[in-house]
Amino acid sequence: MIFLGIAVGALSGFFGIGGGTILVPVLLFMGYDIKTAIGISVVQMVFSSLYGSFLNFKKGTLQFETVLYIGAGGFVGALLSGWVVSALSSRTLEFVFILFVMIALVRMGYKPAKYKHSRAVHPLVLFAIGTLLGIFAISIGVGGSILLVPILVGFFHFELKKAISAGLFFVVFSSISGFISLSIAGQIQYLEGTLIGAASLIGVYIGVQLSGVSSSRAQKRLLLIFYVLILSYLLTRLL
Repeated sequence: MIFLGIAVGALSGFFGIGGGTILVPVLLFMGYDIKTAIGISVVQMVFSSLYGSFLNFKKGTLQFETVLYIGAGGFVGALLSGWVVSALSSRTLEFVFILFVMIALVRMGYKPAKYKHSRAVHPLVLFAIGTLLGIFAISIGVGGSILLVPILVGFFHFELKKAISAGLFFVVFSSISGFISLSIAGQIQYLEGTLIGAASLIGVYIGVQLSGVSSSRAQKRLLLIFYVLILSYLLTRLL
């Protein structure tokens, strides 16, 4: 579990993505049921999102005002995740996860435009977006930042680095809320989640250092190959 946590953290830090997208398929490959994998992944996300948001705050890329409304919505939405995971079958959850990986692949081909100023958005709109992402993302064991970032950049004209920081800070709210909800529903494996989550912090540091010496093009190609492998494995499981 500790080795897995370090490996997941390193991949997450290197590729700049949430650990759930990596951790859930790996746990499925190891023989875990997807509901158990989701519970472990949510615990890991609590660790990684708090640590990553702290680093972003120190760098000055985290804007609290806008993210608080989205985060509050994510917290409320993720409270329903325990009910969703309990209500849906494992097969249905795997189908939803495959859909998410497909969206992530499409997201990789999206080149965000650059804007000088961000748009003013009503707090209720931000809250609603956060709520929907919280319900959907946490219920399949991912943070939702890979969906939130293109929304912030494409619709609200956020600067990319600030959008990425906002996406990770959103995961703090959604993962803590998801942890509460899944705990009540009896879907959390505390020992595995804690070991992987704590060890992933070491991996994140290693991954960030490796990312600093790698080109963006190489990272994108490797991530594309990684997602294709994940998608191939998940499709093989179902079909």
